[in-house]
Amino acid sequence: MRLTRRGRVVLVVGVALLSLGGFWLGTHAAGHADVQVVVPSHAGLPWVEVHQGDTLWAIADALSQGDDPGAVVEEIKRLNGLTDSLIRSGTRLYVPRNTAALRRPPQ
Repeated sequence: MRLTRRGRVVLVVGVALLSLGGFWLGTHAAGHADVQVVVPSHAGLPWVEVHQGDTLWAIADALSQGDDPGAVVEEIKRLNGLTDSLIRSGTRLYVPRNTAALRRPPQ
């Protein structure tokens, strides 16, 4: 089969467009994959509502009663299925019932 220069250009552009369309569909489908975060039951847990300017560290600091709030931050993240410390105003955050159990023993 012999193609003219114009035919070769059309063929290359067509194959490139089909490839790009296939890649786009593949990434689009991967973006909608069923991802589930396993979060423990929140039944009976206390919660706080995040207000403008609140940080996860400040909330944990208020709950930790003067101790290092790092363990409380990690527990709040675990309870709420958070992967990082970013929180939004208006969000309900479940907090640990017993922060004393999260405190490190004095050394």
